[in-house]
Amino acid sequence: MRYLITGGAGFIGSNLAAHLADDHEITIIDNFATGYRKNIADLLDHPHVTFIEASLSDIDTLYEVTRGVDGIFHQAAIPSVPRSVRDPIATNEANVTGTVNLLFAAKENGVRKVVSASSSSVYGDTPVLPKEEGMAPDPLSPYAVSKLADEYYGKVFTELYGIQTVFLRYFNVFGPRQDPASEYAAVIPKFITRLLNNQSPTIYGDGNQTRDFTYIKDVISANCRAMDSDATGVYNIACGKRIS
Repeated sequence: MRYLITGGAGFIGSNLAAHLADDHEITIIDNFATGYRKNIADLLDHPHVTFIEASLSDIDTLYEVTRGVDGIFHQAAIPSVPRSVRDPIATNEANVTGTVNLLFAAKENGVRKVVSASSSSVYGDTPVLPKEEGMAPDPLSPYAVSKLADEYYGKVFTELYGIQTVFLRYFNVFGPRQDPASEYAAVIPKFITRLLNNQSPTIYGDGNQTRDFTYIKDVISANCRAMDSDATGVYNIACGKRIS
């Protein structure tokens, strides 16, 4: 199969590319706005991998890279709540306009399916647990709004144009290639980095805050299963356990 991975130099995208490269033809597109070349250094000479440095705002490139593709794993985004608060315009341009550009190019080129990254942040701070897909969204940041808008665009493209879309609401993903400098979601690599440097981890408050942590291999499996199925819609990707 031939797959396109947007944001393929990022944390999740690079792990996905490494998982798929031996058995499929992979095109990675990334502009290194938040991804890192080191994440795909081992893949650049792989015979099944093509890398294109470009943004999702480059519509001509999107038409080119979606031509002849069986499916798209859409991981490209500005994945930061704090950054979205500082610059909502850039977040909307990258996350919403970029997604619409990609969906339209995919539709025009007859791509069967787009599996996209969404976020548990669309639920807001609701105290109701567990968070289920049928709950009313309550986004509290421009980033969360952008992810919810992407989901709605995916639904419309499925209903109007017949392209299959799946949006996976990730919960606190962790694992290899995660950036410990992340302002919001990188508590595990932050702790590990400090411990490796013989420093105590920084704990805020009483330490009783909880998160549902999801290992990267489970996220990769979820993406692949979503691509291989005929499912459409929105799905939580989580372990269902609260960890403090």
